[in-house]
Amino acid sequence: MSDEVDRIAATKDPFVLLRLATERLAAAQQEVTELARLRRRVIQDLHSQGLSYAQIAKQAGLSRGRIHQIRHTGPAPEGAFLGTGAVTVVTPLRPDPNTGRSHVTLDDLTAGKRLEDLARTFDLEVGSEHVGVDGEIDLNRSGLLVICGPRMSDAVRETYEKDPVLSWRRSPEGTWTLHDASADKTLRSGSDGDPARPHDIGYLGRLPRPDGKGTVLTIAGVHPPGSLGVVHLLSTEIATLWGQVGDRPFSVVVGVDYEPDTHEPANVELLTPLYQHEDL
Repeated sequence: MSDEVDRIAATKDPFVLLRLATERLAAAQQEVTELARLRRRVIQDLHSQGLSYAQIAKQAGLSRGRIHQIRHTGPAPEGAFLGTGAVTVVTPLRPDPNTGRSHVTLDDLTAGKRLEDLARTFDLEVGSEHVGVDGEIDLNRSGLLVICGPRMSDAVRETYEKDPVLSWRRSPEGTWTLHDASADKTLRSGSDGDPARPHDIGYLGRLPRPDGKGTVLTIAGVHPPGSLGVVHLLSTEIATLWGQVGDRPFSVVVGVDYEPDTHEPANVELLTPLYQHEDL
């Protein structure tokens, strides 16, 4: 046994021992999951470089059948696009002027739940929490998936301001837009046009945390359908996104045509290049 297991086993208080053993087991399970994901990713990368399973097996000292099994089972490598081990999906609380209470809008709730479900398909441990109505949120933590626009939180707004190419801006009419500095182009939601149409835009990016010790995955629509569209993109194209940017900082604007009555995405497309910030 490891020294850590020996230390836990020597605990005299049975309730403390139970708690420590449970915590250690959860951490060990996360570690096993991430090692399995990493192993599958390495085999996938080597195979994409032209090596056969037999060649990989010979170099790794494993059987060809075992290599083939690892390649096709276990947690998919692209799950690391969302995080490793454990992630927390964050949605904003909004004040209700009629009751004085705070609530999560149906669209935010739906986007958050779908993102949680997506993370679980990759064997990630998933938690959830909210940006307070005062905008307070501690972003200096690993594994945060934040669905929140710049209007709802100063901390989130300051994080968006670290994007070197895409920026949130107010139009003269007071509506939110996204400006692409590389193309010198401003992107607007169709629902703010005249005439209005069921089209929104959303932001997806991985940006530095305030403490500079990690990153935060951020999602926001000019209106709620934009966020739903971004989550739809993740659900359908996460393997492609992972293949292009991995776990590195990036950002992109997403266009979303949606059903007017339900806000469900009908068509989702990228409106800007997938900007990799290390290249800018």
